[in-house]
Amino acid sequence: MPQHMEPTSAPRRTRVVVLFGGRSGEHGISVATAGGVLGAIDRTRYEVVPVGITQKGQWVIAADEPERWAITDGRAPQVPESAGEVVLPLTVGVSTLRVLEPGQVPSALADVDVVLPLLHGPYGEDGTLQGLLELADVRYVGSGVLASAVGMDKQFMKLVLAGQGLPIGEYTVIRPGDWDRRRADVLRAVEALGLPVFVKPARAGSSLGVTRVDSLDDLPAAVEEARRHDPKVMVEAGVEGREIECSVLGGRGGARARASLPGEIRVTDESKHGVYDYEAKYFDESKAELTCPADLPDHLVKEVQEVAVRTFEAVDAEGLARVDVFVTPDERVVVNEINTMPGFTRFSMYPRMWEASGVSYPELIDELVQLALERPTGLR
Repeated sequence: MPQHMEPTSAPRRTRVVVLFGGRSGEHGISVATAGGVLGAIDRTRYEVVPVGITQKGQWVIAADEPERWAITDGRAPQVPESAGEVVLPLTVGVSTLRVLEPGQVPSALADVDVVLPLLHGPYGEDGTLQGLLELADVRYVGSGVLASAVGMDKQFMKLVLAGQGLPIGEYTVIRPGDWDRRRADVLRAVEALGLPVFVKPARAGSSLGVTRVDSLDDLPAAVEEARRHDPKVMVEAGVEGREIECSVLGGRGGARARASLPGEIRVTDESKHGVYDYEAKYFDESKAELTCPADLPDHLVKEVQEVAVRTFEAVDAEGLARVDVFVTPDERVVVNEINTMPGFTRFSMYPRMWEASGVSYPELIDELVQLALERPTGLR
C-alpha cells in the first residue's frame, strides 16, 4: 500500500513593499516607475504590497494595477489622497505595516520582508526615507543614508569624488543668500569657469531646473529657474565630450560591484532643450537619441566601467546606481554625477543598459531584491 502523504503547504513568498510617489517634483516619474516594476516583478517568488506616498506626504494603500500608473497622453500619474494611512513599524523586531482609518482601531496590513523604494529626488532618494527604514529595522533596496545623501547633493558628491581621485569638471556653488548679497562675487566665479555653463539645482534629479547658459546675460534667469527647485544652486563648466552612462549593480557576498555596457545620450534638438532635461527624458523622447550599447572602442568601454564602479565605491553606494560621465575627444573619462536611485521604468537607461548586458528587466528586479535581503540591517 502506498504511504499516505501529508499535504505540504507552499513556502511563503517574500513580501515586498513597492513604495512610490513622494513629495518631490519627480512624483509622477516615481509612480510610472512603480507601474513598470509591478508589471514585471516575479509573482511566483514575491508577494507584492504597493504603497504610495502622496504629494502631501501621506502613505496610502495603492492599487496593484500596473496599467493605472503608466504615463498616458503626456501626463504622469499621481498617488491619490486617501482617508486611511499606512504606518511603518518603529520598534526593532516588529515588521508589521498597519493601516489607520478614521475612527477605527489600527489594523495589520502585512509583515514586511523588504522595501523596494522607487522614489526620486528629495524626501525619498536623499537619505531621509532610508533613515526612516533604518529606524524601523527594515531591509530595503538601494543605498543607505550617507550614500543617498551624498549622491543627492551635487556639491558634496563632487567633494567626495575628488577626494577619491576621480576626475570631475570645474564648478561653483551659489548658496542661499549668495545671489542676493554677493552677486558680484558669484558672477566673477561663474565667469572664471568659461562659457557655456550649466546651471542646476544642487539637490534635484532627472535634470529638473537645468539650463545651459551661453551668455552671462542669461545667468539670472537660469539661477532663478534652478532656485524654484532648490535654494542651493550648482554651476558647472561645460565639458566637451560625449555623454555616456553606465549602470552599476552591487556585488553578491561581498564581491565587487558590477558595471553594465555603457549607453550614450545625444540631444538632437538643442534649440528646444539644450540639455537632456526632464521633458526630453520622459515626455519628448524624439528630442534625444539613446544608444545602448554606446559605440565605444573596447578600451574606453572598460575605462568607463571602471570609473563607474570606482564612483559607486567612493560614495559607499549599495544595490544600484547609474553613473554619468563625459568621454572627451582626447579619451579622458570625466564623472558628471552618480544617481543612487535612477529612473527605473522599463524604458529607462538603467534597465536598458543591463538588458544590453544580458540581464532582463524582471531578472534585474529580482537581483536587487536579493541584494537587499542578503545584507544585514543596522551598521554594516
